[in-house]
Amino acid sequence: MAGRQHRKERGLPWESVAPLNILVTGACGVTPRAIVRSLRASSVFSGATLVGADRGGNWYGFYEGLYDRVYRVSEPSEPGYPELVAEICGRESIDAALVGPEAEVLFWSGRAFPVPALLPPPGLVETAISKAKLYEALRETGLVPRYRISSREELLARRELDLDGGPVWLRDYSNGSSSGVGSIQVTEPGEAYAWAYLHPGIPSYMVAEHLPGRNIACSLLFHEDELLKAGCYERLEYFMGHLAVSGVTGNINRGRLVNDERARVLAEQAVRFVADRTGERAHGLLTVDLREDRTGALKVTEINVRHVAATSALAAGGANMAEAQVLATIGRLDEIGEPAPHFPDDNVILRDIDGAPLWLTDYRELAVGEHA
Repeated sequence: MAGRQHRKERGLPWESVAPLNILVTGACGVTPRAIVRSLRASSVFSGATLVGADRGGNWYGFYEGLYDRVYRVSEPSEPGYPELVAEICGRESIDAALVGPEAEVLFWSGRAFPVPALLPPPGLVETAISKAKLYEALRETGLVPRYRISSREELLARRELDLDGGPVWLRDYSNGSSSGVGSIQVTEPGEAYAWAYLHPGIPSYMVAEHLPGRNIACSLLFHEDELLKAGCYERLEYFMGHLAVSGVTGNINRGRLVNDERARVLAEQAVRFVADRTGERAHGLLTVDLREDRTGALKVTEINVRHVAATSALAAGGANMAEAQVLATIGRLDEIGEPAPHFPDDNVILRDIDGAPLWLTDYRELAVGEHA
């Protein structure tokens, strides 16, 4: 294949010659665009050709200019999706792929991606993507908050919510859901009744102890059980948080990179526990969300099988997770560097709505298979 040469003296089946051709799926979302910004900032891959694949919807990302090309593709659940991705990989001579959205990670984790891609194993993905399965897997470890599942009907009947005498956190726990969706802190059954009444599309809720302390995310890159790279950050403020009842939305506008060994160790422990439970190795890129309870103890609230929007901030601080993931994908493990770089203590992450406005003429919506 173009762009590859054989280097038997290093014991690798092949080694890609820079610049690489890299595919990023879910390309136009906030997080994949952070991945691409990380690759553009990488001294190793700054000259790479970056190709995106996206189902459409956020049309801004097609024309922003972060990618060399962005193809519109269908949903993983639709006929022809894997064949189209394979055709794009062949057309663009892709050397490595970074699979972004959780739905696509779920689809490809049990299948062979057309080109090298470092993906978590299927059992780990299926457990992590379901908050109910994840909490059940970790229930006896003490790593997750106390919780139970309540149906909408139970909440509408104003059943008691008590877990520990304090406020509880209601949230939608469907596959791939964010803590900003359907979430609220409540203190008595009447509040839960009102919330369930206003959200008829959520059939049941996770009712968990409220965790009022620090909100930390830790991104971890594994390769065959070895932790290659890690970076943690603390969420401080959210976009439009004052408009959400929970105060939590999908993305932060202020945060900071943190050197929190306790959080990193707990995050790694949670991933390894779930992988052991499914009989698999810790592998791929995962991000563990943790919050402190009223005593200051950290509890796992989610394991996301993907990068997060702060990926580019981690890269700026010296933990370039996207660069490390591509290096691991193509077998260049010795170039990844130290697993947990030290961040300066006085740092801050500041974000605005991502990207300057675009003005386009002769615009039309791309068809599936076309690129911008």
